[in-house]
Amino acid sequence: MQLPDALAPEPTVRLRLDKQALAHNWRALDQLSGNASAGAAVKANCYGLGVGACVPVLRDAGCDAFFVAHWTEVEALLPHVDAAQIAVLHGPVRDDDVAFAKATGVVPVLNSLSQVRRWNAAGGGRCHLMVDTGINRLGIAPSELGDPEIAKLDVDVLMSHLASADEDSATNERQLKAFRECLPAVEHNRASLANSAGIALGTEFGFDLTRPGLALYGGIPRPELANSIRQVAFVDAVIMQIRTICEGDAVGYNGEFIAPSPMRVATVSLGYADGFLRSRGPGAALQHGEALLPVLGKVSMDMIVVDMAKTPELGEGDWLHVPMHLPDAAEHSGLSQYELLTVIGSRLR
Repeated sequence: MQLPDALAPEPTVRLRLDKQALAHNWRALDQLSGNASAGAAVKANCYGLGVGACVPVLRDAGCDAFFVAHWTEVEALLPHVDAAQIAVLHGPVRDDDVAFAKATGVVPVLNSLSQVRRWNAAGGGRCHLMVDTGINRLGIAPSELGDPEIAKLDVDVLMSHLASADEDSATNERQLKAFRECLPAVEHNRASLANSAGIALGTEFGFDLTRPGLALYGGIPRPELANSIRQVAFVDAVIMQIRTICEGDAVGYNGEFIAPSPMRVATVSLGYADGFLRSRGPGAALQHGEALLPVLGKVSMDMIVVDMAKTPELGEGDWLHVPMHLPDAAEHSGLSQYELLTVIGSRLR
């Protein structure tokens, strides 16, 4: 049964996207890429923010290269961009993946000699090739680039991935050198090495195409990007109940917070099922204007309790803001900025 629109209740948690900030971030990263063009990593549902909301904004800003991880992520992009602009990073692990790529025109990223052979056996065609220069995840070993099967490929983008671009690590220069040494070994149209943090390392890491992800969505993996990247995601939650508790009353599971005196508190429609994980609770606060409302006790699946002492004017049904400036939230919670985005629950979308 489908409810009439008039009966559909408003959500009590919401994710708001600043689409102008998203477009600004792509343009800023494209400019910082120097002579390279910026693509966009849109895997994991645009890092949790929604393909349908984000991909059209990136497309209209000028992006024409989109990267997903899984073949199952392709379908959501097809209404918004051409199949030939989509690349699947995990590559054709199975024959079904090859058949799908052939039928749609989506570009596989080949990561191993077995994937190369599988692609060639099916007739080949345009592909990207990942070479491992030190992260030891997916990718062809540099020593394998002379294999005759690789010489048969129609490689559009020869790429690698930085392991420590968010750090001032000697690994970055080692990988840059190793990648440069690989370029003459494979005929290709374009080269790509830098992710968001790699863009901040300098234009020598840009080559022809960069692949930002986190920074598009408001993450700041290196301080050099702090003045260029704007916050994109904003989360709000509704107050469901207001109550006054007495001195000595315990709040939440296991009674980890004990009221030191009578307190006015609110139960808020937000929990770890929405991506506000328990590690974000201790010492955290929601906001209303300039007022901070400390979180009390453990985060539940669907609820948290906050101290309402500074906002006597608020009541049930009012909205509170959940701080989502990613660098600050990461420092407070111990979660990475990537995790803070990708764990956002479906109820917010």
